[in-house]
Amino acid sequence: MESLNVFLLIGTGLMFVGLLLGTLSARIGVPSLLVFLVVGMVAGEDGIGGIQFDDFSLAYVVSNIALAIILLDGGLRTRLTTFRLALKPALSLATVGVMLSASLVGAFATWLMDVDWRLGLLLGGIIGSTDAAAVFNVVKGAGVTINERVASTLEIESGLNDPMAIFITLMLVGVMMNPEVEFGWEMLITLVQQFGLGALMGLGLGALLSEILLRARSNEGLHALLLCSGGAMVFATTNLAGGSGFLAVYLAGLVAGNRRGGTGDNVLRSMDSLAWLAQSGMFLMLGLLVTPSELIGDSLINALLVALFLMLVARPLSVWISLLPFRFKWREKLFISWTGLRGAVPI
Repeated sequence: MESLNVFLLIGTGLMFVGLLLGTLSARIGVPSLLVFLVVGMVAGEDGIGGIQFDDFSLAYVVSNIALAIILLDGGLRTRLTTFRLALKPALSLATVGVMLSASLVGAFATWLMDVDWRLGLLLGGIIGSTDAAAVFNVVKGAGVTINERVASTLEIESGLNDPMAIFITLMLVGVMMNPEVEFGWEMLITLVQQFGLGALMGLGLGALLSEILLRARSNEGLHALLLCSGGAMVFATTNLAGGSGFLAVYLAGLVAGNRRGGTGDNVLRSMDSLAWLAQSGMFLMLGLLVTPSELIGDSLINALLVALFLMLVARPLSVWISLLPFRFKWREKLFISWTGLRGAVPI
């Protein structure tokens, strides 16, 4: 019983400190998710907390559930009109943009660290996609009026681009494990399967979920919990079928949020609390996994150089090329380039 109370005290204490500091982060211009990550690192084995945590399997499960809730919340808040407005540029960024970013970072990492090109490209693929948790959080909490098309493009891109990054990563892992494998139809089928099944099951199961919720008469707090559990089921079912659960749960939220006038304000407020709980808990756990002492040295220098190349060269260039067919002003392209935030998915 005593160990349970100690566990609860530590867990809730970290959450309280992270949330408290998160409320102050907006005043100094620091993303709140970075605050949660740092709190986790400070509480970890190299910090003042000294907490030993290295359960990567648990972190993987918790992070996937949290991301499903965050993407569901993002889909619920995306109006169909803005989705139509920004779908084409977002889809271009989610496919062509991710491939270009991954290729450029891969080439740079191969040259910088003098590693096999497959390893370099694998690193590029892992960090090629933007992260919904980071993008939604910063766009919502920016405190300034952002052009609707730009904001929608960023949000929709972050909900759509994971299948491409997952495809690149799995493809390269397969090539490294079996060097004799060829780039053939099987890999193309995998990509189509990720996007196709993710889209079809997201729209279909989202319509079914929204119909069930419309017929179920429940209070608004319970409605939000039904949405979350239903969204998690869509995420898991699509993954089991071989599609992209991230894409599916985002589209399911889009369908549910736009059926018959959308979701009520009170339900969205409840979902906002659940999304905050998901992302704060996830980044605290990811912070606990970090061992700062192991980052010092050549690895830190190489990581910073790769990050700078991604921010200043690869992402801006891929955004500029991906958005050539669309009429975006150069300032809008610059904003989209700089707001290509990375977070939980690459980790």
